[in-house]
Amino acid sequence: MTRNAGTGDDQGKGAGNLTAGQNPKASTADTPLRKRAKPPPIEPGALDSLILAPDPTDADLARTLNVTNERGETERVRAVRERPLTIFLNDQEIVTAMTVGDHPEMLALGYLINQGMLPREPKLDSIDYDADLGVAVVRTPEQTNFEERLKKKTLTSGCAQGTVFGDLMEQLEGVRLPDDQGPPLPLSTLARLLRRLASVPSLYLEAGGIHGCALAEADRPLIYMEDVGRHNAVDKIAGVMAERGIVPDGKIFYTTGRLTSEMVIKTLTMGVPVLVSRSGFSAWGVELAREANLTLIARAKGRRMTVLAGEQRLVFDTTEETGG
Repeated sequence: MTRNAGTGDDQGKGAGNLTAGQNPKASTADTPLRKRAKPPPIEPGALDSLILAPDPTDADLARTLNVTNERGETERVRAVRERPLTIFLNDQEIVTAMTVGDHPEMLALGYLINQGMLPREPKLDSIDYDADLGVAVVRTPEQTNFEERLKKKTLTSGCAQGTVFGDLMEQLEGVRLPDDQGPPLPLSTLARLLRRLASVPSLYLEAGGIHGCALAEADRPLIYMEDVGRHNAVDKIAGVMAERGIVPDGKIFYTTGRLTSEMVIKTLTMGVPVLVSRSGFSAWGVELAREANLTLIARAKGRRMTVLAGEQRLVFDTTEETGG
């Protein structure tokens, strides 16, 4: 069976007659790499505030594959890698997570903080990472024992299977963020931040198949992290905040993932007053945010967004431009 791509004089020549399974054009080293998306243009210096961001050129984080497109042509694309990371707190094994592999020390530290096993400003002896074994060990001056907490595990809706251990959700009962954690946030400022975040060089733009999270202040991105599971990206940022002493007051947390209960719980644990996503939300996530006085914004794209909770922290200054 043949597929005739041409008509008239083109039939029977070159790519005009293709046998099933035959590619009209094979990939070579000179074949352009097809990227997932192109970043929007932004003003010069808009990303100078970034302390830490992904390195999409790191070969350890993604590999190049030959794939076949809808025309039967071979193309080159990039695909993110996955590898296991086992996290220890002192001598106790806590969890094994599937991760893209960068910043394992910060992932381990942030995970333990967001699970309530370490305080937001922990006292540490060291964080050791063995790349060959895929093991990160966080060591503290005091002995720790979370055997009972590890027996009580709640599986969350996070990609790559998130978990919440022990009585973390019970610990958040009665938690209510104050209104005065920073200046009011104009939605025009938030829209400018979203445009800048979309331009951060990232594995998502190169390959897709990965979640991104960011910490920002006003329209200035501070930290941008990516991982195969959005909860891993959150934990990396929590680890960086603890390691560098970054306070949560006046900060904005952004995620490409859904605003589920897990995302709300982790944001509250970090003490950040504003949580924003370009994606949707769950009813329980909204309920938790309203109870804790967390500003929650979903479906944030351009100047369009859905405010779900904590609107008192916002200045609604974009209504004329968006039509209300």
